[in-house]
Amino acid sequence: MNPQIEKKFNLAFNIFLVCGMFIAVALTTAFKLRQPDVKAFMLLLAGFGSLMGVVNTVMSANGHILTFVFGFLDVLIGTIIYLDNGIYGNFALHAFYFLPMQVIGFRQWSRRGAGVKSDEGISKVRARRLSGRQWLFLAGGLVILTAALYGILYGVERLATTRSAASFLSQEKIFLDSLVMSLNIAGQVLLSFAYVEQWYLWILVNISSIVLWSHAIVIGSGSGNAPVMLFKYVFYLLNSLNGLRIWMKLSASGQADHLDN
Repeated sequence: MNPQIEKKFNLAFNIFLVCGMFIAVALTTAFKLRQPDVKAFMLLLAGFGSLMGVVNTVMSANGHILTFVFGFLDVLIGTIIYLDNGIYGNFALHAFYFLPMQVIGFRQWSRRGAGVKSDEGISKVRARRLSGRQWLFLAGGLVILTAALYGILYGVERLATTRSAASFLSQEKIFLDSLVMSLNIAGQVLLSFAYVEQWYLWILVNISSIVLWSHAIVIGSGSGNAPVMLFKYVFYLLNSLNGLRIWMKLSASGQADHLDN
């Protein structure tokens, strides 16, 4: 693709993602604010966090170091929301893993040339690829982590219900929860250390999340947040596909391209 055409395409695509998510968040928030006993501040905070998350992923797809600034805001807001809702597992994961990883990622990308200003613009990160051995470690780690998380979440499900065993549908949901969580953990590591293969994991994360939130809408769970979360992960999926395309070029070139000022 011609560089000028590609630049215009990326700009238009990024505007589409951010504006689309803004519209989805605005409509959902306006609807929920009309409901009685709603926590207006927390609702607005969640909407703002969703927008920061989209900007974060857009910046990440384009190899821009500011992804970790917006990512920090997104994770911090998520941490507050999980704590407010008493979802302590995700609170701990965000507070003690995803939040510190934003700082680590910023430092690692800086070492790989991201964020350097020049007459040509702000440099992108120098992307790298996993070796065959690293792929094996990644696959093995994902299997072990998913199995461990499944065991933990299944045990919690058993304790939280009066049933003798979780239903098949519940087991399917628990497996998806475990898979999404383990892919998120691994994807954040690959993102922070600038590996192209992160995008394969984010694509799987987004597809799995779309399935989870679609299921929440069908069964009527997830409060009024389910539709906006579904929209969010649809936009994330589109961005992941574009991010994979861009990062393949970054890794093939062996050096950072530049963003316009």
